[in-house]
Amino acid sequence: MAFSMGSTGSWRRQSGVGTMSEINVVPLVDVVLVLLIIFMLTAQVMEFGLEIDVPKVREERTSAQELPVVSMTAKGNLYLNDKPININNIGDEVRKRFGGQSKAVYVKADKNVTWDVLAQVVSAVSSAKLEVRMVTKPEDIADKPR
Repeated sequence: MAFSMGSTGSWRRQSGVGTMSEINVVPLVDVVLVLLIIFMLTAQVMEFGLEIDVPKVREERTSAQELPVVSMTAKGNLYLNDKPININNIGDEVRKRFGGQSKAVYVKADKNVTWDVLAQVVSAVSSAKLEVRMVTKPEDIADKPR
């Protein structure tokens, strides 16, 4: 029931006159604030998840041409296209086996190789005035977490 003041200034009773058509925004504000707090907390948690598994990429190129590939095993053994090689002779061996046609050497290392050994190989290839290209494994769809 609603009361209104008539033109005469007296109170009178109105019955059945319309409903209140205002929107109650308090529940909307409550939901928005709860969502804001949830997003603030989850964004902070997601920032600290630091997992590094670099050797997987999406792009894969194939070539029929034989390219110089320096492979490193987990124990640190070096191979130039499946033949053992000394780290000090990388530049000379690449030029001897591939001539002047190759300006880049592909470095394929096991993911368990220590960074120190890998850095020494990259440094040896760079000092021989050859470009270093890292070989990575294509990302498999089955390996992706869902």
